[in-house]
Parts: sequence; structure tokens; C-alpha cells
Amino acid sequence: MYYEPATQTSGLPHSPFSACCVPRPIGWISTVSRSGVNNLAPFSQFQNVTFDPPTVLFSACGTPAKDTLANAEATGEFVWNMATYAQRDQVARSAMPYPPEVDEFEEIGIETLPARRVRPLRVAGSPVHFECLVRHVLEIPGKIPEANAKIVVGEVVGIHIRDDVIDGEGRVDIGRIRPLARLGYLDYTVVERSFELENPDFQVLHHNPEVDHGAGISEND
Repeated sequence: MYYEPATQTSGLPHSPFSACCVPRPIGWISTVSRSGVNNLAPFSQFQNVTFDPPTVLFSACGTPAKDTLANAEATGEFVWNMATYAQRDQVARSAMPYPPEVDEFEEIGIETLPARRVRPLRVAGSPVHFECLVRHVLEIPGKIPEANAKIVVGEVVGIHIRDDVIDGEGRVDIGRIRPLARLGYLDYTVVERSFELENPDFQVLHHNPEVDHGAGISEND
């Protein structure tokens, strides 16, 4: 099939666009308002941007702005919490549209940990956290209000990795973590299996163990 989204529809019962851009990491983002109300919500559009400085982004769609976006813009801070299969029910519940005055951590019963460089709380059960400072907010206009988007780009200023998810070779053990990933429609998946494909330039580009250029796809990249 072929269609041009600007002038045509797919003719399918549901748009296939989001179902093709998969799997997508879950952006389980925690923020805090200026008045001190904690917020936690998952985002389907989340990704890393570059490695030096380590930078990530998440995209928030819709009008009016979601609490996460409003808080991140107002305070300049957020935390990304890695969502796992074991936390799937909490992730789903945190996606509900709670009023701004509701603390999702308290409402859902999610245990927290403090951050070191930023004010937002961390999800205690998550094995990895990125503490982030907002560096850019980009507006992407949509054809309808629900499609208006803002991309929040954050510099990662603090990284927490639980010791028990680092294997004997010093790699993050993704199979042990079982992170959630977003598919299309209402579907999710879990990363349980990986395999290695080595790029011919992999060894050359990875001479510095602190630098990950993404040149190869390895077991725990």
C-alpha cells in the first residue's frame, strides 16, 4: 500500500504510522511543579540525542500542555526513569489524566528516591535514572490541536544505574532489566532477548570505553 498523509488516509481502521516506528523506549518522566507538586507520566516519544554531553528528548502532544511539559518548562528539570515489565501496571496508571494538584507517586503508591542534581523525585523501583536539565524546547505545530507537539531536549547531568543490573563484563544487563517499549495502537513489548551485530569500524570507534558512537549493535547497546 501507499498513501500520502497530507492528502490521503491509509484506508485502514487505525493509522499505521505509530505502529511502524517501533519499538520506542518509554519516557517515564518525573517532574515537580514550582509549588512543589510531584508528577509522573509516561511518554511514547522518547530517545537519546547525542553522547557528549549525554542528551535525551521527549515529545509531548496536545493542547493544553500536559503537567509534565508545564513543569519541565517552568523549572527546567526532569528525571527519566527506566520503565520495566515488572512496573507495567504502575506505568499504565501513571498515564491517566490526573489533575495538576495530584501527586501521582502518592496516588498510585509508587516509592521514591531523591535526585542529586535536580528536584524531581526518582522512581525507586526503576533500575536506571537520568537526571536532566532542560536545554531546548522546540514547537512542532500540528494540523489539529491534539497534534501540536513540543520536544523537550534535556542534558543528562546525573546517571543512576543499580549495581545488580551491571553484569560481570561491566555492561548494563538489559535481559535482566526487561525494559518496556511502546508499539502501535495499545500494544507494548518487553526486551528480553538481544543479539550482536558488529560494524567493521566498531573497534576503531570504540577505543574509548566512555564513548558510545552507536557504530555497532551489541548485546547491551
